[in-house]
Amino acid sequence: MGEREELVETLEKHRGLLRHTARDLTDEQAARRTTASELSLGGLVKHVTAVEGVWTRFITGGAEAMGSGDGDWASQFRMAEGETLAGLLAEYERVARETDELVRDFPDLDLAHPLPSAPWFEAGASWSARRVLLHLIAETAQHAGHADIIRESLDGAKSMG
Repeated sequence: MGEREELVETLEKHRGLLRHTARDLTDEQAARRTTASELSLGGLVKHVTAVEGVWTRFITGGAEAMGSGDGDWASQFRMAEGETLAGLLAEYERVARETDELVRDFPDLDLAHPLPSAPWFEAGASWSARRVLLHLIAETAQHAGHADIIRESLDGAKSMG
């Protein structure tokens, strides 16, 4: 298996864990907070979808392609009125397919762009497409773990074990 296939497979493993954690939930359950955190299962799906989309735009177009980021950051982490878990999962699948296609077809995983100016990025640093994909894997894995805690608090279900 080549590097690109390994990146896609690893990212899909963690996406699958997150989707599995959201299995068999009503929209009300998916929107419910079960910890002191603002996070809900639906909100996590919504957030990782947005993050994956933003960072794949960075791969192809640099920081300018990511958008302004001036929106309501907190709204990424909760389900809005009218949103459904099924709709959020469908959008996640769509974004995942686009990401997987990009990983397979992008000409050079070493191509780098300067990071946007933000307090959490080192000033003047650049990330390659490969580094962005590693970030997406880490972000998705971290939030899949958060989702597992939220789900267990919600109804006792566990992703593993």
